[in-house]
Amino acid sequence: MGFCHKENSSSMLQLFLLTCSCSCFLVGFCTAIDTISVNQSIQDHETLFSNKQKFKLGFFSPVDSSYRYVGVMYNLPVMTVIWVANRDTPLNDSNGKIEISGDGNLVVLDGKRELIWSSNISISVVSSSAQLLDTGNLVLRDNSNGRTLWESFEHASDSLVANMKLETNLNTNKRNILTSWRSPSDPAPGRFTCTIEPLEVPNSLVWNGSYLYWRSGPGDGHISSGLPYKKYMYKNGVEIVSDSPGNAYLTFTLLNSSIEIYYVLNSSGVLQEKVWSDEKGDWNVTRFSLETECDVYGKCGPFGSCNAKGKPICTCFPGFEPRNKEEWVAENWTSGCVRKTPLLCETNNSAKEDGFLKLKKVKLPHHLKWFRNLIDECRSQCLNNCSCIAYAYNSNGCMLWSESLIDVKLFSSGGADLYIRLANSELGNKKYQKTIIISTTVLSFLIILLCVYFMWRFSLKYKGKMDTRYPTEKILKDDVKFEELPLFKFEILSNATDNFNLINKLGQGGFGSVYKGKLLNGQEIAAKRLATSSNQGVEEFMNEVEVISKLQHRNLVRLLGCCVERDEKMLVYEYMPNGSLDAYLFDLHKKEILDWHQRVIIIEGICRGLLYLHRDSRLRIIHRDLKASNILLDEELNPKISDFGTARIFGGKEDQANTIRVVGTYGYMAPEYALQGRFSEKSDVYSFGVLLLEIVSGKKNTKFYDDEQGQSLIAYAWKLWNEENIVKLMDQVIYDPKMKAEVMRYAHVGLLCVQEMAKSRPNISTVLSMLSSEIVELPLPTQPAFLVSCSASETEPAKISASKCSINGITLSIVVGR
Repeated sequence: MGFCHKENSSSMLQLFLLTCSCSCFLVGFCTAIDTISVNQSIQDHETLFSNKQKFKLGFFSPVDSSYRYVGVMYNLPVMTVIWVANRDTPLNDSNGKIEISGDGNLVVLDGKRELIWSSNISISVVSSSAQLLDTGNLVLRDNSNGRTLWESFEHASDSLVANMKLETNLNTNKRNILTSWRSPSDPAPGRFTCTIEPLEVPNSLVWNGSYLYWRSGPGDGHISSGLPYKKYMYKNGVEIVSDSPGNAYLTFTLLNSSIEIYYVLNSSGVLQEKVWSDEKGDWNVTRFSLETECDVYGKCGPFGSCNAKGKPICTCFPGFEPRNKEEWVAENWTSGCVRKTPLLCETNNSAKEDGFLKLKKVKLPHHLKWFRNLIDECRSQCLNNCSCIAYAYNSNGCMLWSESLIDVKLFSSGGADLYIRLANSELGNKKYQKTIIISTTVLSFLIILLCVYFMWRFSLKYKGKMDTRYPTEKILKDDVKFEELPLFKFEILSNATDNFNLINKLGQGGFGSVYKGKLLNGQEIAAKRLATSSNQGVEEFMNEVEVISKLQHRNLVRLLGCCVERDEKMLVYEYMPNGSLDAYLFDLHKKEILDWHQRVIIIEGICRGLLYLHRDSRLRIIHRDLKASNILLDEELNPKISDFGTARIFGGKEDQANTIRVVGTYGYMAPEYALQGRFSEKSDVYSFGVLLLEIVSGKKNTKFYDDEQGQSLIAYAWKLWNEENIVKLMDQVIYDPKMKAEVMRYAHVGLLCVQEMAKSRPNISTVLSMLSSEIVELPLPTQPAFLVSCSASETEPAKISASKCSINGITLSIVVGR
């Protein structure tokens, strides 16, 4: 009766609920407001509150989503979901209900009373009830004996709240882990999980699929060596306990009840601490994991240490050197380091001749063995065992390592001390100290000479003997005019992206990584950063600056400026909040957002952008890498063509060109370009045709296989055309019989664009007229070029080689492009 609150209730109903609630203390007939029993239900517009109204249970829609989910939330002005029931099975409308089923389960039903989610208890119960506690725990109990049948705290979503346990018990196979949302708008289980490692000294771990992504490091149960000078989880009575072999759990209590805190594993794999601020009316968010690149597990490989403030960030332990020096110079540190000098105990000499070097303030390595009450004997215990290569100790006991020392991070303060085993010759003596003194003196003298030299060059600059006014222009082509393109300071972009924090990373391509940022004036940007000290991508960088800086069109992404400073090369774009087209088009949960009307807008927008490039701009541009991931969507889902790193400018009378360096993406490249290196406007028309068929069908050309014949999307469309059933190509998620004629026209135009012969394809202005029905009668398409993959992957550079691929009467096979 009075167990829930209706959002649109009248004053009379509110008064009735209040009266019923109060009467619970006087008469025994009224149901508690925090409980749902048999024959009661919570509908979509209703909410169940915990006793002190700290938490609530009800339906919600994530940001930018129309799907409905059932979840437990904080009762705060800001929607804060800590647990979701139907993560994998969202409701499409607001006709859902929460109730107790006949077998005693807590269930979520849709409007047709079909089961969407169930607590799925193993035994049938005659009478049960579900109660939302003030801890945020949703508990299902047997009314006959009060026994707990099921609770949400033992089936965690992405959040850890006070009094909840993250647990791993290898003996009973019981696991309670955090699993990230797939995205901020999709609560479905994502690829990141947070677990507890059930060792004698437990670690908390974050996994990216099956790969270890981050770990807290061993500690004393409250302070972790991987979290310097941070009381583990905000000093809130945290316990990391291993109470029996193969079992460990993590839990925390709020020692200060006036402070509301919880932890969430976000969709980027970052474990965040959130503290509620009454003054701000929102959560204050602190990164608990992955604060820097050094937090990524094993960043510097075995026997390497990571220092986020170092240049480079990875160095070998003293007495060690890079295993692969070429990789190390290229900033690929995963192979790690090896000893310079073998241990004496390994050469049958006395083990006592080896010694230990102290590394201060570090995150202790992974894979340790722990011995209680061996603090005083820790060093001798390791020294007397030749397989022991390092030791450390804390108040709980002695830690020894016999495997490769991996995932070590250096701190400026905090951390722990690690003692690594070295041969005696690596520990230093008077002879080596003398060498160090001489080397230091010589080095200091050289540094002084260099300083004098640079001061001399600096003075020449102002005397006019050296022209260094525009040093960055030497990196770019001579005809790039900087007065047309603003230059950003590296420091400004670093601050805007929080020092290129991993949480701000939007994606990565052949050029490098792209980061979201916000300038001091509040403008949001996307910073595209070429890998530091890399020669790869420089040509594309210069090309993109030259091409896109001179283009202005509503359907082209806008370049705001660039940065060429130190060893950095960056492009700064306007930020597109909805990401790329492929993120919507090929996602089962998001593609519904792109209804047919919206897809028509996107298709025509791309077409108009290409028309501008080919005909209307002061330059004639061939894009050469048009695909769904290079179409960005603004806040209104309007398309903007991006990534001009491989684009080419044509002269006034040029209509085609040849290249020996074929770049692009398999599945989108025209056959004459892929096989002969010949490109023109018709190359882009072919790519547009593939993209058009993808938008109509909602299927990716490079990953489409017809169930029966393993055909590509183009081949499948051609098959449907010959069967006079091309309307079947339309994405079934948005199928509408009213759109049949328009869908057939768009698919028809797509097939005209992907014809094998370039001269048979329409130019982009004709395509636009066809799509808008200005040209009523469309010519019949000829057979398209069916592109079939060879052995190369999608990310490999394309090469002009057909010898490894078969060509028959209806098939052109190419080696995969970039």
